[in-house]
Amino acid sequence: MEQCHGFADERFGAVADAFSRNFTEFPELGAAVTVFAGGRKVVDLWAGVADERTGRPWARDTVVPVFSCAKGIVSLCVHLLAQEGRLDLDAPVGRYWPEFARHGKEAITCRMVLGHRAGVPVLDRVLSFEEIAAWTPVVRAVEEQRPLWEPDTAYEYHGHVFGFLLGEVVRRVTGLTPGAWFRRAVGDPLGLRAWIGLPAAEADGRARLFEAEGRPGMPGPEHLLTRIVTMNGALVFPGLDEPHGWNDPALLGMELPGAGATASAGGLAGLYAAAVTGVDGRERLLAPDTVTDAVREVSSGKGWLGFDAGARWGSGFLLDSPGFRPLLGPRSFGNDGAGGQFAFGDDGFGVGFAYVANRMIGHGDARATRLVSAVRGCLEG
Repeated sequence: MEQCHGFADERFGAVADAFSRNFTEFPELGAAVTVFAGGRKVVDLWAGVADERTGRPWARDTVVPVFSCAKGIVSLCVHLLAQEGRLDLDAPVGRYWPEFARHGKEAITCRMVLGHRAGVPVLDRVLSFEEIAAWTPVVRAVEEQRPLWEPDTAYEYHGHVFGFLLGEVVRRVTGLTPGAWFRRAVGDPLGLRAWIGLPAAEADGRARLFEAEGRPGMPGPEHLLTRIVTMNGALVFPGLDEPHGWNDPALLGMELPGAGATASAGGLAGLYAAAVTGVDGRERLLAPDTVTDAVREVSSGKGWLGFDAGARWGSGFLLDSPGFRPLLGPRSFGNDGAGGQFAFGDDGFGVGFAYVANRMIGHGDARATRLVSAVRGCLEG
């Protein structure tokens, strides 16, 4: 059995047991789990190796690419701006970004984007990696895009467009790109190890991703799902060690706000704990009314592509979804990542949770779900 490091309060011993079992029952490589309850850290565990090539061990503060957990960071920023009265989630995006309001997008609101209902899950324009890294070419492509369906009549996962569209709204409101504004407003003041755009100084210490054998592949390059995930082939997936793959410091260092976050378990759990209870004696970031607005179901059931994974979506967050990702209850909200990572908060239970790992088993695998179930049992016991 892999030796675990860190601690778990006696009440949360079942979480430590579940974390250890993940290493015996799954092809776990390196991983960490952190849980806050009532603003206090009650679980902080890590084990395994951060880099299989060298055997470098995972440490307490090790960061790893967490893919679409980035959407939770961006969504929290958007809700903070709404809470401050700087952004109306139900106003047309064009109020803040006039060039967006054309080609059938005039009525699209931030809430439609947060709920994956805007009709722009993918772009027609094929952009290069360099253009995506430059930000503005993506913004121009979004401006020229026509919705694939009448906005707000259907939903489908908006992949990378989610982050760029909402990120440009954040930039128009604050003057900063979303990764920069997150660090200034939240990340730096709280000392969180979570970034959209990993600093160069952090690159060498990050965990490297590895794929589990037998992991399901993607459909062909022309399939809409593949286009959504790869931005028309400019980004590879999973393609970890290909040019500009997900272990590439150039990719991790640019702002890719739909799926490009890099974080530690403590950084993500601390973010959600700060949102729902406050940490270190600070007031909570999100007021109860803001959470109520965020956890109201916006999308569920069959998506535009015809698939129903059982997910329920609020405004920017995955909600308690018994058939897909069971959480703690109706006040739970978070986001998962394609590598199996997951983070969420719940102000009913006062919990901030995050699990991160570098072995990519497959989207929605059971490792995080087992840990969340253990947390639920500890709270109810």
